[in-house]
Amino acid sequence: MLIRVTLAIHDSALRQRLLRRLARPDILVEVPRERKSLWERIVREPADVVIISRSLLPNPLADKMKQLQNHPDSPSVVVLSDSTDPKEHARLIAMGCDTLLFVGLAVDQVRDVIETLLEKRRRMTQKSFFVPQPLAEPRLADFVSESPGMATFMNTVPRVVRSDTTVLIEGETGVGKERLARAIHAEGPRSQGRFVALNCGALPESLMESELFGHVRGAFTGATAARRGWFEVAHRGTLFLDEVGEIPIHIQVKLLRVLQEHEIQPVGSEKSFGVDVRVIAASNRPLEIEVKAGRFRRDLFHRLNVVTITVPPLRVRAEDIPALIEKQIQYLAQATGKRVTGAAEAAMQALCRYPWPGNVREMNNVIERAILLCDDTEITLDDLPESIANSAAASPGAGPAPDSAPCIRLPEQWLAKPLRRVRAAFLSEMERQYVEGLLRATGGRVGRAATRAGIHARSLYEKMKQFGLHKEDFRRAGARET
Repeated sequence: MLIRVTLAIHDSALRQRLLRRLARPDILVEVPRERKSLWERIVREPADVVIISRSLLPNPLADKMKQLQNHPDSPSVVVLSDSTDPKEHARLIAMGCDTLLFVGLAVDQVRDVIETLLEKRRRMTQKSFFVPQPLAEPRLADFVSESPGMATFMNTVPRVVRSDTTVLIEGETGVGKERLARAIHAEGPRSQGRFVALNCGALPESLMESELFGHVRGAFTGATAARRGWFEVAHRGTLFLDEVGEIPIHIQVKLLRVLQEHEIQPVGSEKSFGVDVRVIAASNRPLEIEVKAGRFRRDLFHRLNVVTITVPPLRVRAEDIPALIEKQIQYLAQATGKRVTGAAEAAMQALCRYPWPGNVREMNNVIERAILLCDDTEITLDDLPESIANSAAASPGAGPAPDSAPCIRLPEQWLAKPLRRVRAAFLSEMERQYVEGLLRATGGRVGRAATRAGIHARSLYEKMKQFGLHKEDFRRAGARET
C-alpha cells in the first residue's frame, strides 16, 4: 500500500533533508506550494501523515484540528517547532497534534520519530482497507492437469508468473480465473505485496471511477471525506480486475491511461501521482468479440492483451474430473471433520458424466453439499442432486452416449491409402464436424463457441476459414445455444 505524506515545512534545507530520508518506493511525499490554501488542501485530499511547521498551523487551531479529525481516515499530524516551552507543547497535543518535535534535533532523530509514526499509520491503514485473503494462497502445483488440454495450458503459465506484465485471463464463469490470478501473484515477483480482487461487474457505474482511482473530499455529492482507490491500495502488489468487460467505455479511457502512464488521478483532484501495480484482468466473454461489438475499446484490449490465458471449461477436461473430486473431498472432509474418504463407483460415474455448466465452482459446491449429507465413508448417489444422479442412468460399461463422439463413415477409397494420409484426413474431418457442431449449438456465436472449445476466438476463425464455414449460415438456420 502507498503511504502518503504531506510535507509543509518553511525551512527549505530541513525539507530537502527529510525528502531524501523519506525517499522510498512505498512512500509518496507531497510538498504543497500554496500556503494560503494549505489547510484546505490537507482537509480535502487524503494523507496518512502531515508534517508541518508550527508557523504554518492555521488559526483558530482547535477548530481546524477538529475539522480534520472528523474524517474517518484523518491523518497523523507532526508539528515541527522551534519552541521548547512545555506548556506550548501540551497545548498543541491537547488540540489533537500527534507528535511535537523540536527543529533543533538532528535530522536522523526526526526521521526515526517519523518512521515510527509511519509504521503505526501503515498498520492502521491496512486494517481500514482490509482485504480478505484465503488461509493458504493457491499455488500452480495445486491445479489438476491430467487432461492434455489442461497440461498444455499449465505449461504456459510459469512463463507468465516470472514476468511482471499485464495478463488477461479468459474463460467461462466458475473455471477458476481468480484462483489462477492468486497463484500467479503468490509465485511471482510481487508476492510480498497485496493481492486486491475487484469484481467490476458488481460495482455501480456511478462509483466505479472512485473505487478504482479514489476521490477527494467534495468531489461529488456524498463525498464527505477523501478516499483511496484500489489502485493505490494495491501499490507494489497485484490488482485483479474481474469481469473487466463490464467497465463503462468512459472509464475504460482512464484505465488505459493508468496502464500506460502508471499514474492515477483521484476524482476531483487536480494532480496525479505514480502507482506501481501489476494488473491481471479477467473476463467470462472473449474481449475480442466485445471490441467488435463496440462495447470495449480496442486500444485498451491491446494493452490488456499482452499475454492472454484461456482457462479450459471443465467439460473438456474429462481426465481431470476424478482427481478434482478426490482432492475436494479430501479438503472438505478435513475442514468439516466428516470421515468421508471418497465417492462410491456409481456416484463417481454420475459426477464424471455430468457436463458441469458451472465448471469447478459448481463441482466444489456439489461436493460440499454431498459431504454434509453423507452418513457413510463414501458419497453415494443419494447424496447428489437429482440432476447429477440421473446422469448415472446409463449402466456401467454401456459406453458413451450415442452423441458423445462424432460418427464418421470411412470411404472405401481410404482403404487404398497409407495410414498416415488416412489419419490426417480422419482427424481433419472429425475437427470439421466438431467446429460445425459447436457453431450450430451456439447459433453462429463465435465467441461462445470458442469458449466452449477452450480456444481463442481468433483460432476458431482460422479453423472456420480452413473448412469453409461461415457463422451467418448457422444464424440463418435459426440455431440457438443449447
